[in-house]
Amino acid sequence: MIKNVAFGIIIDDIVFPDGSTQMSILGGGGVQTVWGMAVALGSGESVGLVAGIGDDLSDELLNPLYAAGINLDGLRRTPHPTPRAWQITEYDGRRTQVWRTQPKNLGEQLAMKWEYLPESYQQAQHFHRGIHPEDAPPSLALQLKKMGKTVSLEAFKAPVQPLSPVHQQAIFESCSIFSAATAELEAIIGYHHQQNDLFSIFARSGARYLVERKGKSGAVVYYCLEQQKFTAPAIETPAIDETGAGNAFCGAFLARIQNGVSEALCHGITAASYMIEQVGIPHGLPDSVDYENRFNMIHGKIEIQKMQF
Repeated sequence: MIKNVAFGIIIDDIVFPDGSTQMSILGGGGVQTVWGMAVALGSGESVGLVAGIGDDLSDELLNPLYAAGINLDGLRRTPHPTPRAWQITEYDGRRTQVWRTQPKNLGEQLAMKWEYLPESYQQAQHFHRGIHPEDAPPSLALQLKKMGKTVSLEAFKAPVQPLSPVHQQAIFESCSIFSAATAELEAIIGYHHQQNDLFSIFARSGARYLVERKGKSGAVVYYCLEQQKFTAPAIETPAIDETGAGNAFCGAFLARIQNGVSEALCHGITAASYMIEQVGIPHGLPDSVDYENRFNMIHGKIEIQKMQF
């Protein structure tokens, strides 16, 4: 039974800080998110991916998802090419995405629509989608939330201008979980504002979990219902490519949130640690003993504080 769903496939052509490249990497927020879900659950059996793809995407490129046991009934072949983008990375961790696909072909492939959900996906409880903060949130996100689903939205990039409180409210009202990197959160509220401004809007919106991803410094979760702040460090591991680590975190966190914030946070940190160890998503799932060791190491380092929003 499918319980966890994410949206989107992109073919990544990665440019590394030294100028070297690696082409035709299976990527996109949906791919990395469903892998994180499967890792946290120990199986991809209850995980599904929704995306439009073209004939330019071969079954061979999907092998890492098959190896993780992820359900791909939500993939639909269309006349349009698969979304493709340059991922330009910098030594300081910044990443710039430049579309190689014509914009007119992106909408259909990346759309988040109810009719694109196979019947087996419509009963799922957890849904994740990446968004550009400047855009209006997908209407399906709010629809799913009103249906009692747990909806996770993730900022893919920082907005050019701070979002108005009304715009912030509209995004937060559409989700249960909102996740962004520190720089993205600061850009959303404006660098001269205090984070408490954001927390107040977030708490009033009916969303529950605000996740701030801090890269090498780990992550922070603000649990609005109990006014608690959960902090966890990152796992120190050789970093080959950080692309997709945030997506893997989001998938793992969402898949395990019913077990409590501490456990979900540990799964998010642990899943992200594997994503950075190679280019693209790993082939299959990690060794269960190694995963448990990493998880337990982080679980012993979580700090919980009481907050006033």
